[in-house]
Amino acid sequence: MKLVTFDDGLVGRLDGETVVELDVPTTRAFFERDGQVGETGRTFALAEVRLRAPIVPKKFFHTAGNFREHHEDLVRVDWSHPVNKGIVFFQNVDAIIGPDEPVVYPANLTRELDYELELAVVIGKPGRFFSAEQAAEHIAGYLVFNDITARDIQRKEMESGVFSFSKAIETFCPIGPYIVTADEIGDPHDLDMELRVNGDVRQKSNTSRMSVSIPQLVAYHSPQIYSAGDLITTGTIAGVAASTADPFANYLRPGDVVEAEIEGLGILRNPVVSWQDAYGTAEPPAEWGHPLWGRV
Repeated sequence: MKLVTFDDGLVGRLDGETVVELDVPTTRAFFERDGQVGETGRTFALAEVRLRAPIVPKKFFHTAGNFREHHEDLVRVDWSHPVNKGIVFFQNVDAIIGPDEPVVYPANLTRELDYELELAVVIGKPGRFFSAEQAAEHIAGYLVFNDITARDIQRKEMESGVFSFSKAIETFCPIGPYIVTADEIGDPHDLDMELRVNGDVRQKSNTSRMSVSIPQLVAYHSPQIYSAGDLITTGTIAGVAASTADPFANYLRPGDVVEAEIEGLGILRNPVVSWQDAYGTAEPPAEWGHPLWGRV
């Protein structure tokens, strides 16, 4: 099943090019009810609805460094800090946006806006302190995640060994375009991944290259207590702008369009826009950040 949130927060499932409305207030509630929900009887043409972020979780667990190729890519260009497996933190759920919604470029905060294609896992069953062997019963589905990152801020954060602000700024968390339930995905460890900027391929890999498997990741986070509808990311692949020979030629800028695609999970497309174009006002200053990071 492909679950969507659309228009002003309605929930539905895709049936080809038709959206069948479900009688449930949110996709989180869908998983809280173990999928035991009815249909309202209303249907909509997919082309005539606006897809939103498919879910807003209670908790968003972030995993970094799970694809060794990403770490090796950054080592090759002498990135300031290693990005090895085992880096975990919470993502900001208020930064979530959906398909075709704009990533707003905060020029007063960053000059190094980067992309990171990731697979996200949807938790369907609450739980705590369980094993990798028990993880499958807690996994309900998957979706595409683009982990937008301000690299200049991240480098300063990583001096303390932790990063979060650089990835949690408003609109920096695109997810979608829908949730694909686990029964529709054969092997989640064999899915092709590709990210494009203005049609040019920047990242290309396969989920088979993860260092830590999805069941292991899900079990690892379980002491932090799962609620139905929570999300876990699996880390990005090689090819981020920061690892290229000329990062400033590849960092995102207003006018760019990013397409993040994972086999079987659809294409998550987001334009990058300036603050002025997004809000119709001049961007506020960010001097308050200087004592923490200096000029970024």
